[in-house]
Amino acid sequence: MRHGSDGSAVIIRLRAAGGLLLVAHLLLVALLTLRPLDVPWVTAPNFQPLAGIEADLALGPARAARRICEGLLLLAPLGVLLPMAGGRLYVSPVASLARTALAGALFSLGIELLQTGVPGRVVDVDSLLLNTAGVALAHLAVVPMGRARLRRLQRRAPGKGRVLRRDEVSQGPTRTIPRVGIAP
Repeated sequence: MRHGSDGSAVIIRLRAAGGLLLVAHLLLVALLTLRPLDVPWVTAPNFQPLAGIEADLALGPARAARRICEGLLLLAPLGVLLPMAGGRLYVSPVASLARTALAGALFSLGIELLQTGVPGRVVDVDSLLLNTAGVALAHLAVVPMGRARLRRLQRRAPGKGRVLRRDEVSQGPTRTIPRVGIAP
């Protein structure tokens, strides 16, 4: 599967696949969340955090579990696809999580704001919170292990089975400055 001596072909393929899957997922999310609903009445917008989840819990644990799972899973693939499309292997795990969670929150906010113009859809702050939590949880569950595995693959020296240290990985040819003669 790996064609380059430094595993760069694998990284390029993962970035391309991540970008393609990211676009496909966002199109699916747009189709699911921005489609008009034909309902006789619409609930009021929910701007109070966790109020909608409390109301669902009052109606029964099955409804609450369904709502929470839908909210967590809707944008959860972004937690993996955003770092995959970025293709960085050597990055702070905390910074990566913060960047991915913030991007997930912004995507969710964009969806909630776009829903204000769609018949039958209303703004719900609980959806924003659950979507962001889903992105962060998916990131924590998959990305650190995936990056560690890719770093191991990238550091393997071809044919020898020896693992190179991070500072031994080739960074390309050394640049040289052409010599300039001293004026006469």
